[in-house]
Amino acid sequence: MRRSLVLALALLLTACGAAPPPAAHAPVTLGDNAVAPMPANDEPQPQPADDLSGTHWPAARVERGLAQVSCERDDADDPPRALDSLEFFPLYDAMATCASTGLVRLHYSGRIDGGFTELTRRVSAMAQRMDLPERLLDIDSAGGHVEEAIRAGDALADAKWTVRVQDDANCLSACVLVLAAADDRVVHGKVGVHRLMRDRSNATSRAELNDELRNVNALVREYFERHGVALAVADLMMTVPNRRLRLLTPDELDEYGLVGRNAAQDDLERIVIRRKCGEDFMRRRDAFERQFEARCGVDEKPWDDVTRCGLELRSAYGFPDAKCADETPLADAQRRLDLETLRQQAAQLAAAEATPADGTDDAPATGTNVASNDSASTTHGGATRNAR
Repeated sequence: MRRSLVLALALLLTACGAAPPPAAHAPVTLGDNAVAPMPANDEPQPQPADDLSGTHWPAARVERGLAQVSCERDDADDPPRALDSLEFFPLYDAMATCASTGLVRLHYSGRIDGGFTELTRRVSAMAQRMDLPERLLDIDSAGGHVEEAIRAGDALADAKWTVRVQDDANCLSACVLVLAAADDRVVHGKVGVHRLMRDRSNATSRAELNDELRNVNALVREYFERHGVALAVADLMMTVPNRRLRLLTPDELDEYGLVGRNAAQDDLERIVIRRKCGEDFMRRRDAFERQFEARCGVDEKPWDDVTRCGLELRSAYGFPDAKCADETPLADAQRRLDLETLRQQAAQLAAAEATPADGTDDAPATGTNVASNDSASTTHGGATRNAR
């Protein structure tokens, strides 16, 4: 009888919303050299998986970092634009011209925190709805929250991002977790790690400090295993003093699985492709990839030159493949080049229609039909029409 009353009371409190909230936990950071306690609103805030399914996205902004977006691989081709609001329509407007390039490039400079996680989730969701096959993240960060880095990294892995650390950029501490999860990693700047540090720690002895860090270390190790990164990186994150920084050499980045193609993603794709397209397709694809890397200078030449070299090489290996067109090597790159060709043709047509037949430079009369690219529209109506 007493047990029944207790159960009934617990159900009543739950139904009325009076159940006590779960205890808050202190976020774990990988040394951005911040020793002061973080404000309460910096606690990790997991979001429901379906909160971005429609167009009425919850209000959100990147408060502490600098976020920018562009639709080309390089600044010279498309200077990045600052992202202010991360709600649906402002973000769509910022990314609308990416429909004509098939690529979105996100720039982020700042702390790895809840705002960064939300940024990656929302840009990934918009890229998926706009069907943008190529997604690049240029990152420059000194570190932040481990929990948020793991959430952001998993979001990037699910959305198939390439992460780049440019010449003048750093990826330190918690940023390394973000780098680890990407499908591809391009590193020209500095990558470094050191020991975990916990905000608002109550430890008074090494034993207490070790107890605090044991669980998060297990979380980091499981995360690295999931994304095909050597556990030696997790060991460095427990041994290098926080006041110091262990910069990883190019050889170490390669040895630890932090540069180039993600081994775990590569294995997964091989399993899926072999199941769908057959063993012969897989053998031809492997042979192409080896020759592509050897002949086309993947890491040394401009993207356009590398891509065109690869496209010319495909026919020798029976590609493109009619049965498995989407799995054909460089399928996304071919699509991007096709979009670029269409864009150039549209621009040439618009210029031709705007020039009078007698060759004068008079402006076209009102009402002249000048060709335009509908997919580049930034109107809210266009967002509603094109969102899927």
